[in-house]
Amino acid sequence: MKTAEIHTPKGVMKVEFFEKDAPKTVDNFIKLAKEGFYDGLTFHRVIPDFVIQGGCPNTREGAKGIPGTGGPGYKIDCELTGENQYHDRGVLSMAHAGRNTGGSQFFIVHNRKNTAHLDRNHTVFGKVVEGLDVIDQIKANDRIDRIVVNEEA
Repeated sequence: MKTAEIHTPKGVMKVEFFEKDAPKTVDNFIKLAKEGFYDGLTFHRVIPDFVIQGGCPNTREGAKGIPGTGGPGYKIDCELTGENQYHDRGVLSMAHAGRNTGGSQFFIVHNRKNTAHLDRNHTVFGKVVEGLDVIDQIKANDRIDRIVVNEEA
């Protein structure tokens, strides 16, 4: 099973990926993480009782673009037919500006209360299984120090 650790100054969130349900989205996230794409980016969008969102390269120190509008330079298709397409506390999901426009931005869900409308509209590709308390501590512009990927057999 592939896992990742999202390291922040507030703590570490350990994620288990849903490879069976969203294989291309998982592969994309892992590729970007291994390349160091996420290192130093911030959670630019934090909405209490909803989500924390990060992964925009325009949040990197010295970047010129508008935070929340950047990506890796390509788009990936949504994967919405798997079993685990349910936005609940700790879920890791792909942000996008319309169907099949995701790339690097992702969000982590605070709770189910305000996120049911995201089911099968945004690709769920993992879930935080350790460090759930860190989600609640993240504030706007808190940094992602690094994402460490573990690919265990």
